[in-house]
Amino acid sequence: MALPAFAARALGRPPLQLEQGAPARTTCPRRHSRVEAELAASRPGSVAASVRAGPPRGVSLGFNSPPLQDEPPKAFSFLAGALRARLFALLPRGRRRRMHDLRRRWDLGSLCRALLTRGLAAVGHSLKHVLSAIFSKIFSPFSSFGSMDEKSNKLLLALVMLFLFAVIVLQYVCPGTECQLLRLQAFSSPVPDPYRSEDENSSRFVPRYNFSRGDLLRKVDFDIKGDDLIVFLHIQKTGGTTFGRHLVRNIQLEQPCECRVGQKKCTCHRPGKRETWLFSRFSTGWSCGLHADWTELTSCVPAVVDGKRDARLRPSRNFHYITILRDPVSRYLSEWRHVQRGATWKASLHVCDGRPPTSEELPSCYTGDDWSGCPLKEFMDCPYNLANNRQVRMLSDLTLVGCYNLSVMPEKQRNKILLESAKSNLKHMAFFGLTEFQRKTQYLFEKTFNMNFISPFTQYNTTRASSVEINEEIQKHIEELNFLDMELYSYAKDLFLQRYQFMRQKEHQDARRKRQEQRKFLKGRFLQTHFQSQSQGQNQSPGQNLSQNPNPNPNQNPTQSLSQNLTQRFNPNLIQKENRGRQKQGSGRKQSGSSSNGTNDYIGSVETWR
Repeated sequence: MALPAFAARALGRPPLQLEQGAPARTTCPRRHSRVEAELAASRPGSVAASVRAGPPRGVSLGFNSPPLQDEPPKAFSFLAGALRARLFALLPRGRRRRMHDLRRRWDLGSLCRALLTRGLAAVGHSLKHVLSAIFSKIFSPFSSFGSMDEKSNKLLLALVMLFLFAVIVLQYVCPGTECQLLRLQAFSSPVPDPYRSEDENSSRFVPRYNFSRGDLLRKVDFDIKGDDLIVFLHIQKTGGTTFGRHLVRNIQLEQPCECRVGQKKCTCHRPGKRETWLFSRFSTGWSCGLHADWTELTSCVPAVVDGKRDARLRPSRNFHYITILRDPVSRYLSEWRHVQRGATWKASLHVCDGRPPTSEELPSCYTGDDWSGCPLKEFMDCPYNLANNRQVRMLSDLTLVGCYNLSVMPEKQRNKILLESAKSNLKHMAFFGLTEFQRKTQYLFEKTFNMNFISPFTQYNTTRASSVEINEEIQKHIEELNFLDMELYSYAKDLFLQRYQFMRQKEHQDARRKRQEQRKFLKGRFLQTHFQSQSQGQNQSPGQNLSQNPNPNPNQNPTQSLSQNLTQRFNPNLIQKENRGRQKQGSGRKQSGSSSNGTNDYIGSVETWR
């Protein structure tokens, strides 16, 4: 709004006029006019009235308006205060509220800045006294050498010089690229071994079985673009569901598996083909029955994969079987809890020798639809319970013992054949892992199949089985019911840890061999550069070189020539004798040809060395 004429004459200033088309009130609360600034300054007790160095934040004086006077005349102060109060009353309510907020923000900002400045000054003063006391205590024995500032400067200079000297020595001792990681790790905290965290006793592991190098070195030449197939044998309650999801969702592939939301199965095709490379629950489903065992898979998988093709057109495939094992007691308790929730696995076929077992060969432990809510004692007392020694039964060849017919041979002989068959099949599998060693399982799978996972496996120490509290008597009874699984797991754990240690040692040996090859390459490159520089010097001064060495030997070893060039500077008599011998041996040969032949031989030897 415009300033009234009587107020303008009293203030001794021209009246303010709004421009044509200008709005009656501003749209931004921070952009106030000069009149509003003067009104804010006229309020008694405000900071803006006492501070005349400049207007508050956001207040502009205008382009053509004169600056505010530092101290107005005393006769004029009363009239100006009255006029400003009347003008402030004429302002709209919203404009007055904004002026009040502006004055309050300016007061609080000034107060905060003052408090912050004084606080920082006090902290700095206290810190100065503390540092002075510390330095006086440290440098008090050396008071005779100068003031405290000079001593601190000398100490800092000595530390900087020591650091530079250490860097120069490290660069001289380790000039190659293989020491870059060492330089970075020297200033970082040591990273714990991710595989050691799973088993704290792995360093004290003592092997019980003697395995050959072929049993420990599992390196499968798996060609995903070819015809090879990975077959996953999924044993109940061993963590196979988690591992199966890793196979279809967590592997870096050229053509990843297509997994749709709401569907359990994923499409895992080979690159450029509409054919699967994985036979598992989450890729092909239960094509050979629910939780098919070794006997079922070995006879079912080839028929399912190549059943629609002519026998003459079937490719020669390599079936790589993999599985996961678990501690027998934990697995048994986990299966009991799963049966309590209503699991029955009635869809399992148990096909052996071309037929499923009869009801007399494999009776049922319950009469109803399921066995939900059964107590642990009832679960253990059933003699036909397939949970007993399940891992041995599912990994062995049941055709060797007459399938599920227990009357074929004595029980002791049957158990021995089943255990030996399970151990043999497990040892000759392409890969097997243990639930208790997730990271080691991931490491061995990646080294075996040369396939890397995207994210690391997670080790879960708390499961449903771990929440079950049992006494020593019940645990001993469970171990007796699963005595074959206990022996198989001990064998599998020993083989698993030996394979892990063997693969880690082989990895360290390969890394050491690679570093040695890099050093040889750098050494050969240095010799090549040195010889080329010498040959260029001989080409620049041929007369001097011919007088020193008139008949060089073309078949001379490059290392010998380098040593002769070094000894030539220190023993001229010996060099003269050698040159006389060369003249006798190399008479009739041209000097330029021999020099070029020596260069070619040296470069050839360096390339062979590389």
